[in-house]
Amino acid sequence: MVTAPVRDADRRVVAIALDAVELLRPASDLARLLEGFGRVDVLLATEDLPVASLDGDSEDDPDDWVQDDQVVDEVKMATAALGHADLEVHRLALRPPVGPEAEDDLVAALSELIGFDPEPGVYCLAPATPADGVLVRAIRRIARTYALPLLHYRCLELCLVESGPESLSSPSPRRAARG
Repeated sequence: MVTAPVRDADRRVVAIALDAVELLRPASDLARLLEGFGRVDVLLATEDLPVASLDGDSEDDPDDWVQDDQVVDEVKMATAALGHADLEVHRLALRPPVGPEAEDDLVAALSELIGFDPEPGVYCLAPATPADGVLVRAIRRIARTYALPLLHYRCLELCLVESGPESLSSPSPRRAARG
């Protein structure tokens, strides 16, 4: 039986996920790990929400798309249901698939969340993906630049293929490697 980590109010984590599914799905490793931090900022790279075209004919032009406010509200309610008192979800709203050209945008957004001079106790949290994706590269750059510990969570892809007790898990934040 896995127990929830004890929340340390002095620790802050900046996490990155492809979309809200990673945070809100049942048995989310990301949500479990966030419980151990006092303040949490999660950057969602894409909108996994249904969108509707404004004019019906230009589905390739991102400027012609709008989000369904009801679905956005549902994601906010689901996030609130996680029960973390200081959890902020930030949406970059990149159009999927997120390719290498988005790395600088991800780094800039993460840098804004980290702040100019991060206080002690700030951690970075990234998906442990089978492939070294753009999200992981971006947060590694941030962790190296600010000399912050980098932790990994078991993403949906790994949860589907790994099921034994020897499966990947993140080290304690107190033992995390720097950048």
